Amino acid sequence: MKEESYFKQVDPLCSLDTGESPAAGPREQGEGQARGLRPPREGTCVGTLALCRAGPRGGSAKLRGLSPGAGRSAGRKWRRRAGGRAAAGRSGRRRSGRAEPAVLLSDAPPARTAVAMSSVSPIQIPRRLPLLLTNEGVLLPGSTMRTSVDSARNLQLVRSRLLKGTSLQSTILGVIPNTPDPASDAQDLPPLHRIGTAALAVQVVGSNWPKPHYTLLITGLCRFQIVQVLKEKPYPVAEVEQLDRLEEFPNTCKTREELGELSEQFYKYAVQLVEMLDMSVPAVAKLRRLLDSLPREALPDILTSIIRTSNKEKLQILDAVSLEERFKMTIPLLVRQIEGLKLLQKTRKHKQDDDKRVIAIRPIRRITHIPGTLEDDDEDEDNDDIVMLERKIRTSSMPEQAHKVCVKEIKRLKKMPQSMPEYALTRNYLELMVELPWNKSTTDRLDIRAARILLDNDHYAMEKLKKRVLEYLAVRQLKNNLKGPILCFVGPPGVGKTSVGRSVAKTLGREFHRIALGGVCDQSDIRGHRRTYVGSMPGRIINGLKTVGVNNPVFLLDEVDKLGKSLQGDPAAALLEVLDPEQNHNFTDHYLNVAFDLSQVLFIATANTTATIPPALLDRMEIIQVPGYTQEEKIEIAHRHLIPKQLEQHGLTPQQIQIPQVTTLDIITRYTREAGVRSLDRKFGAICRAVAVKVAEGQHKEAKLDRYDVAEGEGGREHILEDAKPESISDTTDLALPPEMPILIDFHALKDILGPPMYEMEVSERLSQPGVAIGLAWTPLGGEIMFVEASRMDGEGQLTLTGQLGDVMKESAHLAISWLRSNAKKYHLTNASGSFDLLDNTDIHLHFPAGAVTKDGPSAGVTIVTCLASLFSGRLVRSDVAMTGEITLRGLVLPKEDLRGKEILLVIRNVSR
Repeated sequence: MKEESYFKQVDPLCSLDTGESPAAGPREQGEGQARGLRPPREGTCVGTLALCRAGPRGGSAKLRGLSPGAGRSAGRKWRRRAGGRAAAGRSGRRRSGRAEPAVLLSDAPPARTAVAMSSVSPIQIPRRLPLLLTNEGVLLPGSTMRTSVDSARNLQLVRSRLLKGTSLQSTILGVIPNTPDPASDAQDLPPLHRIGTAALAVQVVGSNWPKPHYTLLITGLCRFQIVQVLKEKPYPVAEVEQLDRLEEFPNTCKTREELGELSEQFYKYAVQLVEMLDMSVPAVAKLRRLLDSLPREALPDILTSIIRTSNKEKLQILDAVSLEERFKMTIPLLVRQIEGLKLLQKTRKHKQDDDKRVIAIRPIRRITHIPGTLEDDDEDEDNDDIVMLERKIRTSSMPEQAHKVCVKEIKRLKKMPQSMPEYALTRNYLELMVELPWNKSTTDRLDIRAARILLDNDHYAMEKLKKRVLEYLAVRQLKNNLKGPILCFVGPPGVGKTSVGRSVAKTLGREFHRIALGGVCDQSDIRGHRRTYVGSMPGRIINGLKTVGVNNPVFLLDEVDKLGKSLQGDPAAALLEVLDPEQNHNFTDHYLNVAFDLSQVLFIATANTTATIPPALLDRMEIIQVPGYTQEEKIEIAHRHLIPKQLEQHGLTPQQIQIPQVTTLDIITRYTREAGVRSLDRKFGAICRAVAVKVAEGQHKEAKLDRYDVAEGEGGREHILEDAKPESISDTTDLALPPEMPILIDFHALKDILGPPMYEMEVSERLSQPGVAIGLAWTPLGGEIMFVEASRMDGEGQLTLTGQLGDVMKESAHLAISWLRSNAKKYHLTNASGSFDLLDNTDIHLHFPAGAVTKDGPSAGVTIVTCLASLFSGRLVRSDVAMTGEITLRGLVLPKEDLRGKEILLVIRNVSR
């Protein structure tokens, strides 16, 4: 009977779920010892340790393990030692093995328990306890807490004490709050908190991810005080003094009189707090019964662990050893909780009876929420934002279809709780719909004369492009509702395609937005993501319209020939609707899912070549070729635009540096070989940096000389300065005086700054013998000159071609030799033996230098014919002439559309000199 009454007293406290962790009670599946527990595997439960019946002397008891095969013989031995099988069987049937979601209450009446405990001697915890150091929470007697163990000493405690122990005493630990455990054994123990809680380890769960650790479910038994720390390694062990009693306090009138009004006041507030909650919730009903069944002396610790309190307040309750002090500290916490519930009931909206539900006792963050705090202010601001958003939707000028969608979405947003992920997505969607420029546009400047002046000032040459822009302005002046054209500037890098697009926007008075398409391989970048995906957003077209704020900007689609293709779709195919004048008035972005009019947008695409643009996309654009610049055009561009820009960037003035046109021509011919002017601009930057160094050094030395002159003119030191004057003058003559301004950049200065010339004009030297001619080759980076060399030797009439030639150029070589053989008599062409049959006992080797570079194209026929004619006639080809064009078998030369694209600026004018 004594053993049974002790079990009744301790078991409700051990099974109390405070909300610190998921409720878990000890599950009994059989009696016997738990032996040989293995180290935990990842995600496995090591074991559940349950407090069993104590012996008559309060000594050790055995464990109940989870495994049903723990052995019945050990249980029988324990029952014989505990004082009889019948009593043990009755107490063993007390627990059903269920894990209750909240507090588990004993079914035994309090009167029977009190009578049973009247003759029990005080139950003591062991004098020596292993210490578990925690820094996360505070465990109070009668409460349950789940804590993580991952430090060195705590891990050793679990492995050596809990996993290998077989007695009840091995499961009792001393939990020290507010004390962090050092990360390694080498570190010393920190100062320990004076008061701790003796706890029973109910459950141990181990895992190896992300690192080895255990999770303990521990139940507080009583307070203790550390007397002396006996050892620190492998885990701390201390001699302790028990401060609370473990036996059941007699619930009699005599005890109530001793506690006096303080106990009655605490009990009244506790009952009031519980009755304010919904009694239909099982956890609340069991808590109400617990208030009547447990002694008043145990209630302060239990209620403190249930209601919302901070760790600091729990530490104060733990340190309060006196019952009177404990009651005094707990009553204000109950009063605060009750006041918070009252305020919540006043401000909460009345809902239907089915919706009345208590949010349990532990998560009091909502229950104790007081109006007027920051959370309420945030909710008010959100409501105000929704009202403002709704007002913007009503006053916006969006089309009717888009307006209907926005009204529908704002209604859904009002009914949606803010915690839902879709709330933010819907709100962002509505904000984007409001910010889009549905009907907002800018007024075009249609003054053709002013536009021509502006284009001429910004760009030199480019006559075809300027002509097209002026034509658009003229037609727009005659017809207001003209759709924006789709232009595509094709040309080598550095010729100013992007800057021309910016100048077009400036000329029209429109907003400008650049979209870089190089490397884009996802069609969602163009058409947007669907709103069903996480992190969805509109495409670049809609984002650009939101950025500029008008519906008729100039969009520059840069590098349209470098679009990629991947599993996420083809962005070039997504551009078909954008760049089609007959379809883009009804462009639908996947994110908006509403049509947007793009017909007023002026799209300008840029590309280096049309070979990599899909034919369907190329068909929708108006191609405007932007060829490379000639030498004369580069010189004009350099002195009109590049040099003034570089002087401004480097802080120089025309009075400090002069670059004549002869020097500019040397830079163009000897240091750069490009179609555009980008490399030329960098060379001017290098020259300006070198001059800036000279100018800065000169100013520094001038300042030194000025200081010397001031010191020389001071009174009272004239006799000293006169003696030192010759030496000072000789010193200043050694200084490098600042150069005379302006600094003239000639060929010698150019060689000193930029180094030796990178390209030498050795064309006249390479054409010093027959059988060599010059052709012109086109690349996406601009035009290049190409030499063709031929030689003949005795053989069997074979034609050898080398130089990584394509099929077209091989056919051109065969055409050339066939035409020459058929016209050998007409032009007096003979082989080495004097025969008009050019291949009679003669082999011909035709070579194109730079053999590692693949070459092909329909423009080398004339050059090959000229080279072979020079070989067979023995006459030299002019060194100042380069050729391009294809031939036919009848000797016709096919015309070439644009010779500037062949970079005629490199066609060596006067290089024979």
